[in-house]
Amino acid sequence: MMKTMQSMTSPQLAKRQWLLAAAATAVLGLGPTSSWAASQNSPGAALPGKGITVLPVKSALAEENFQTLLVMKALQQLGYTVKPWEELDYPLIHLAVANGDATFMANHWNPHHAEFYKQAGGDAKLSRKGVYSAGAAQGYVIDKKTADAYKITHIDQLKDPKLAALFDMNGDGKADLIGPNAGWGGEAVVAHQINAFGLKNTVTYTQGNYPALIADTLSRFNAGKPVLYYAWTPYWLSNVLRPGHEVVWLQVPFSSMPGVQAGTDTKLPNGRNYGFPLNNEYIVANKVWVEKNPAAGKLFEIMQLPLNDISQQNRLLNDGESKPADINRHVDSWIKAHQKTFDGWITQAKAAAQKS
Repeated sequence: MMKTMQSMTSPQLAKRQWLLAAAATAVLGLGPTSSWAASQNSPGAALPGKGITVLPVKSALAEENFQTLLVMKALQQLGYTVKPWEELDYPLIHLAVANGDATFMANHWNPHHAEFYKQAGGDAKLSRKGVYSAGAAQGYVIDKKTADAYKITHIDQLKDPKLAALFDMNGDGKADLIGPNAGWGGEAVVAHQINAFGLKNTVTYTQGNYPALIADTLSRFNAGKPVLYYAWTPYWLSNVLRPGHEVVWLQVPFSSMPGVQAGTDTKLPNGRNYGFPLNNEYIVANKVWVEKNPAAGKLFEIMQLPLNDISQQNRLLNDGESKPADINRHVDSWIKAHQKTFDGWITQAKAAAQKS
């Protein structure tokens, strides 16, 4: 699907999005007949989003569904007609939102996606206000057993061919580092740092379908074999292979970032340096649309979701609760457990519309 989407023009993309949205509405339970929605919106209520359609967009990662659906349900409470999301690679997501082919994304990482944001037009075409989820981490991880046995604490120690060979999966004598997919943003950092830290001759960047590669990595770990991979939080993996327990983060010898992040100091407040700055996640929307819809703009600005809540839901996904009905239930459960907070978002958003 990604190749097909990438070859489409903006009008073609928009048309496809609308067709898919219409077909999928019933599946996600976001239609106007939803009992949950009906219980929240009284007939005849003056809602700022009435008659206005919203099209969300996200990556193919199932771990982003929860965050996105929460925003969708909040928008629905403001009266917006919310179409099911379309899935694209991150560079195209930013372009689609900037060009008005989609309305918003709920998983923009800053500064991780800074290059995509800039290329799509930056602040001139996109709205990015308020932190949706704060303090997301990234870095390189190995199993604790190997780290302790060989006293490995920094990734540049893998310049030693003997240490690198511990993580060889294909018999070529080089360490195989499982890294992020092309188009995620992190792949440019990993490729850059392999060269910057002098690892090109001893480490191979293994790239492909990250979830599948990680499933194989987990199998290797369970078989007692050394593992080396790129990781981030929030993600279900950190609840299974826990940093400080089953695995450890590796430090880098110095800060080194490519592109628009060049010169960024990646050292954390605790003095450790895992090679990536902490990221905040934002809801990024089309700027012109937000200016015309102050209620939604305020909502995007004030919504906050703790990283730990995302990780816990992601663990449920990994445990098998991954169907659309499961995600819908997860979001409804979160709203019920945080009803006062959720209602406060809606109240503030409605107030913003009244002031405009």
